[in-house]
Amino acid sequence: MADGTVTTPPEQAPPDQSPREANRAVGARARAEMSNFDTVNHWFDLAADRLGMGDDTRAVLRSSYREVQVQIPIRLRDDCVHVFSGYRVQHNGARGPYKGGIRFHPEVDLDEVRALASLMTWKTAIVGIPFGGAKGGVNVPADKLDEHELQTVTRSFIDKIEKVLGPTRDIPAPDVNTNARVMAWMMDEYGKLHGHTPAIVTGKPISLGGSFGREAATGRGVVQMY
Repeated sequence: MADGTVTTPPEQAPPDQSPREANRAVGARARAEMSNFDTVNHWFDLAADRLGMGDDTRAVLRSSYREVQVQIPIRLRDDCVHVFSGYRVQHNGARGPYKGGIRFHPEVDLDEVRALASLMTWKTAIVGIPFGGAKGGVNVPADKLDEHELQTVTRSFIDKIEKVLGPTRDIPAPDVNTNARVMAWMMDEYGKLHGHTPAIVTGKPISLGGSFGREAATGRGVVQMY
């Protein structure tokens, strides 16, 4: 340009790409720049449009009912205090108690947990079971902790969020880097405050009232779907 500014020409589709394919590619790139929760709501809005959902209902279902974020300071074996963040998001409980796993991973953040909680609402509704949707997580590198450290993180997290949990309120389950052993710790910690409550978690060991087939349930579900 004469004034020295530089303009960027509009992006051109490859010569062998149809206009429809080009539009899809642009849409995919735009979604890649969205947050996890925005991406979930993008697909929710498309479904809501097809259903003719009203604005009032849509506004409720696009946001979470409750979001809990807690600080988890733990002294690890390096003798330093490490401060982790724990999250529990309850998206919608219109169909019943909130249901969803708790994951331990260093990249866990509130946006991811929001998105996963929302997806749990739709999953429980689609299969017709009387539960709502929730999700939880701690941004802890579980694979780098020893058993004592992992147990300490687990118990501290449950101790800090126990007021929003319960068999008729919100029921955690295993997820990334959590398993039956972690569920047993959660169940025990909750029991210290509320008495013996096996129904506070699913995915616990068989010896503590867990269900046979739980370990393979997710994989079997994928096979049934595809």
